[in-house]
Amino acid sequence: MPSIISSPVIRPARSGKPALPPGPKSNSPLGHLVEVRRDILGFLTRVAAEFGDVAYFRIGHLRIVLLSHPDYVKEVLLTNNRNFVKGRPLKLAKWLLGEGLLTSEGDFHARQSRIVQPSLHSQRLHTYGSVMTDYAVRLSDRWQAGITVDIAHEMARMATAIAGKTMFNWDVDSEVAAGIDNALNDAMALFSRVTIPFAEWLLLLPLPSTFRFYRAKAHFDSTIYRLIKERRATRHDHGDLLSMLLVAQDAEGDGTGMTDRQVRDEALTLFLTALDTVSVALTWTWYLVSQHEDVEARLHAELEQVLGGTPPTVDDLARLPYTRMVVSEALRLFPPNYAIAREALEAFSVGGYAVPAGTLILMSPYVIQRDARFFRDPSRFDPERWNPELAEKPQKFAYFPFGGGPRGCIGQSYAVQEATLVVATLAQRWRMRLAPGHPVGFRPLINLRPSHGMRMVLERRPRPCDREEES
Repeated sequence: MPSIISSPVIRPARSGKPALPPGPKSNSPLGHLVEVRRDILGFLTRVAAEFGDVAYFRIGHLRIVLLSHPDYVKEVLLTNNRNFVKGRPLKLAKWLLGEGLLTSEGDFHARQSRIVQPSLHSQRLHTYGSVMTDYAVRLSDRWQAGITVDIAHEMARMATAIAGKTMFNWDVDSEVAAGIDNALNDAMALFSRVTIPFAEWLLLLPLPSTFRFYRAKAHFDSTIYRLIKERRATRHDHGDLLSMLLVAQDAEGDGTGMTDRQVRDEALTLFLTALDTVSVALTWTWYLVSQHEDVEARLHAELEQVLGGTPPTVDDLARLPYTRMVVSEALRLFPPNYAIAREALEAFSVGGYAVPAGTLILMSPYVIQRDARFFRDPSRFDPERWNPELAEKPQKFAYFPFGGGPRGCIGQSYAVQEATLVVATLAQRWRMRLAPGHPVGFRPLINLRPSHGMRMVLERRPRPCDREEES
């Protein structure tokens, strides 16, 4: 895996006219394309360590500046956010997601945000909790002790079923989940091209990967438009996110609702980002817990004390602080959204350096959240660092696995709630051990997926009632 950043120095602002940021040199017309495609996380880590908090590099014709200090991230995502629009990865995502919250801009994004936000309100999330736990229990009941499973695959199937039920009141069986999983993999392959100059043009060429992408898009479109048509006809509230989207109106604007196309874009965006982000986060969580027996023991102790073998509810979350801390720490070390990209509309200055208009700005939660300036012993998996009773808290935007500012992830609470409930449900009954010889690496697409899946051996834990019977 890429090395951990040690302690890069913040470069002071220079007097006089700002210069371009420093960075690695390349005489190739492709710039650093080969290095980025070979190991983007290692490359970003090395650039930040060697050139500081504002560093410049090039990929083909793309000018890129990497910002690696929370103050600079805050400037882009919050303070001066109007000077920046979504970067190249999410422009490519429009081919699949349309003008959903993840990809839209400006006044339209603000309007959509106002309309969609109530569907993820805390009261609505509370009703989703029982669905999240129920599907985790179903998965637990299907597992058998001693077998080896791909946890990445298992988490993806479960997260698909949860997203299908909470968002569309859709009971996703294993066959349907497999179809969605395959379509998602074909669609996400698009993002392996994100570093290739003029990658958009590849979607106009008759390549096998292009055909797979359009088949995946057609699969999602036909499913969601069918659901929208059925709901428009019956006008029945199923208590799910789609029902909310169909009746939602812009109360602060013109009072209108959304067209079928807008509902499709928002529903597909929320569905795919929810299942992909949560499944990836859970995969890395199980890997980290399996490698740290002390953390695992403390997690199990809390679950036994609080739940006593019963499935968790949303009301139990407040009594499971360590479980939540485990999830937070996994998101620090392995943030699914490992790099956030924005494009500068106008030239600006940061850290004493000039950044021209049109420059792609990269901010990496993976890099910053492993920086020794902001986290003590940053390579250590230590959930206790998130103990709310400790006075030591990370600097604002030193921890931003879901982005931040007005364009931060609207589904953050949904994702964290689901991940915590799933961990609490499965860890009561199962230990997971990395299969002998299984390689662990990264496959950074739009999210930080494991490159070879995550094959793990399941070990059944005795329930508290079983221990009482034995004694």
